[in-house]
Amino acid sequence: METADFLETLDREGRALAGAAAAAGPDAKVPTCPGWQIRDLLRHTGTVHRWAAAHLTDGHAAPRRVGDPPELEDAELVAWYRDSHRLLVDTLAAAPADLECWTFHPAPSPSPLAFWTRRQAHETTVHRYDAEAARGGTPSPVAPDFAVDGIDELLRGFHARSRSRLRSEEPRVLRVRAVRPGAETDAVWTVRLTAEPPVAVRTADGTAEAELSGPADELYLALWNRTAVPKVTGDPALADLWRERSGI
Repeated sequence: METADFLETLDREGRALAGAAAAAGPDAKVPTCPGWQIRDLLRHTGTVHRWAAAHLTDGHAAPRRVGDPPELEDAELVAWYRDSHRLLVDTLAAAPADLECWTFHPAPSPSPLAFWTRRQAHETTVHRYDAEAARGGTPSPVAPDFAVDGIDELLRGFHARSRSRLRSEEPRVLRVRAVRPGAETDAVWTVRLTAEPPVAVRTADGTAEAELSGPADELYLALWNRTAVPKVTGDPALADLWRERSGI
């Protein structure tokens, strides 16, 4: 996917998040984020949007601390979130292609601009699903190719970081398989678990002890621990390990 595609997704998903949050109301519980209500979701996501935009605007070469959520009245939160989202979208749209600033995945990215646009598109999509879960009704779909990209970012970006807790003292091998309607082949990753951060590659080589699989959109949400994994084959303990230790 191109940076422009991620920006379009970010724009659409943020507007959908705000709409679902307004429909649900600030007191609505977010079932996919235990302990949160809609007000918490809005404060968190809006604060992250502003944090990301600041790295771009100021060209920070080192990480900034994520700021504290605002102390706003409930009636102000949706409008504040909309402003936070618009600030991020406009900042990304205006940023030069050769922008230099800090990023936080070890996996290579074409540019810091591409990194932040992609990251915030996925951040917002997952939290849009959270807002819709709180609102009730049928959630908006996640495009299969976008879902595959998000699985790749999760496996080869987030879990390649030193802070990943997805580890095993005994070496294990996990396969992840996303099915895309109409595609000639599935999107497949092999994830090697050791006492160090996991290593994921886009191949199906070798033998895996377990496989997590399903339609790309469903698997995307499942790997972010929003829904159950559609299908588990092999050793169920590896699926349990994912559920217990893969949280970001």
